[in-house]
Amino acid sequence: MKKILITGASEGIGLEIAKLFAIEGNQLMLVSRNKERLEKVASMLPGQEHRFLAADLSKKEDVHRIADHISQNNYDVLINNAGIGVYGRFEELPISDQASMMHLNMYGMTILSHEFLKNGKKGDSLVNIASTLGTTSFPGLAVYSATKAYVINFSESLWWENKKRGVYVLGFCPGVTRTKFHESSGGSSELFPKFITQAPEQVARELAHALKKRKKPKAVSGTINRFMLFFQRFLSRKMVVNMMGGFSPVTEELSIQ
Repeated sequence: MKKILITGASEGIGLEIAKLFAIEGNQLMLVSRNKERLEKVASMLPGQEHRFLAADLSKKEDVHRIADHISQNNYDVLINNAGIGVYGRFEELPISDQASMMHLNMYGMTILSHEFLKNGKKGDSLVNIASTLGTTSFPGLAVYSATKAYVINFSESLWWENKKRGVYVLGFCPGVTRTKFHESSGGSSELFPKFITQAPEQVARELAHALKKRKKPKAVSGTINRFMLFFQRFLSRKMVVNMMGGFSPVTEELSIQ
C-alpha cells in the first residue's frame, strides 16, 4: 500500500486516477476546492482510510497550507493534477483570471513539488500533469499552453536531477479529454475531432502504466496524440500553429499570416 496525494481529485482525470489507485489498495489524500464533492468521492472509493483536504490552489495561502501538510506527512506519490484554462484572446481576457491560472498551473505545482522532493526517498514518485498543448501551442489558450510548456520542461529537468537517488519524476501529457475542463474554460471539447478525444478513464490507465514503468521523463496519453506530436516534428512551427489555430474557438479572429 502506498500513500498518495492527488490534487484536483474531485472530478475529471483526477477522480479517475483516484478510483484506479484506490482499487489497487492505496491510501489516498484528495485535494480540491469543493469540500462537499471531496467528501462524497472519499466515501465512495474502495478502502476506508482515504482522507481529503479542501484547498484552492490558485490562492497562495492554500498552496502553502498543503505544502506544510506534505512536509509533515510521508507520501510515496504526489500527483499534481489541479489546473485550469481560460479560452479567448489574450488581450481581451481579464489579466486577473490569467494570473490566477498561472498561479495554480505553475506556482502551486512548483511549491508542492519542492516540498515533496525535499524529503523524497528511493521509490517515491512525483507526477506533474501537463498537456500536449505544452508542446504544440494553441491560439485561444495562449497562457494555458505556456503554463503547460513550463510543466513539461520543469518535470523533465527534475527527472534528471532525481533519477540517481531513485525518485521518479514524470511530466504526463493528456490530450483532449472528455471532462468539464473545456466547458469550464469557456470552450468545448466538441471543437476537436472525436478520434483524438479520450475518456478520463483511459488517461488514468495510461498514467498508471507510465508510473509503473518509471522509464521516461515525459509520457503522452493516447496513440493518436503520440503520432501527431511525432508527425509535427516534420512541420515548421508556423504550420503547426496555423493547424492548431484551426481548432480554436476564436479561430475567425486569430489567424497567422
